[in-house]
Amino acid sequence: MADAKYYKIPDFWYRFVRDKLAVSGGIIVGALFIISFLAPYISPCDPAAIDARHVLSPPGPGHLFGTDALGRDVLSRVLMGAGISLKVGFFAVGISVLIGVFLGALSGYYGKLVDMVIMRFVDTMLCIPSFFLIITLIALFEPSIWIIMLVIGATSWMGVARLIRAEFLSLKRREFVLAARAAGAGDYRIIFMHILPNALAPILVYATLGIASAILIESSLSFLGIGVQPPTPSWGNILTEGKDNIEIAWWLSLFPGFAILITVLGYNLLGEGIRDSLDPRLK
Repeated sequence: MADAKYYKIPDFWYRFVRDKLAVSGGIIVGALFIISFLAPYISPCDPAAIDARHVLSPPGPGHLFGTDALGRDVLSRVLMGAGISLKVGFFAVGISVLIGVFLGALSGYYGKLVDMVIMRFVDTMLCIPSFFLIITLIALFEPSIWIIMLVIGATSWMGVARLIRAEFLSLKRREFVLAARAAGAGDYRIIFMHILPNALAPILVYATLGIASAILIESSLSFLGIGVQPPTPSWGNILTEGKDNIEIAWWLSLFPGFAILITVLGYNLLGEGIRDSLDPRLK
């Protein structure tokens, strides 16, 4: 196999656990995963249950995070929204990574005309404001969680494509690639069996940071009313309800906003920690 460009797993783990901020990010992300899986079992109420007797009730013993304008328990909706946000983040980043890796690998490996065509397409996509492009595409379809994941992923692959192109331009000239080519390995084997495994580290960093970005985009779309549609709870559409009652129901904005803050912070800390641990020269 290829001579590894990055450091061995034990070295990476040793550096990672010494970074307190990175470990904190990992703990936050791990806790969010546990919450998202256990949300249906630990939610105190049905997140869609309407209770006209407790409309806009402030936080208290019966409803720790208060209730919304329909009497629904905000804590239950925030807990269920964690799973929605994480699902959107992972699927959207998965789509963007697949597209970006494929195009970036072709561009960096073959170069010349292939590289010029793909990179000009990337430059064109980067000139279009991503958020407005996402809004336009969603406006053409009926908003749903699957459309949102697909659109976010299909409009956020340019960064990873340029990153993988740079990695392939560097790695394809290494001795192990020349040896594989001399041994008769085809392009497919060289790309996916020799070069790509040595480019996985930056992909991992990008994916970790990209999840935080995708969660923010989903929350923004839901806040505008074109994201995840009610009654399905997401942090963005809970914030929308908070906007309508900001003067009398502060808890509708505080708790989902804090959940978004903690989630994005956790993924950013984890991504930065992974990046620094994989390449100590960045410190």
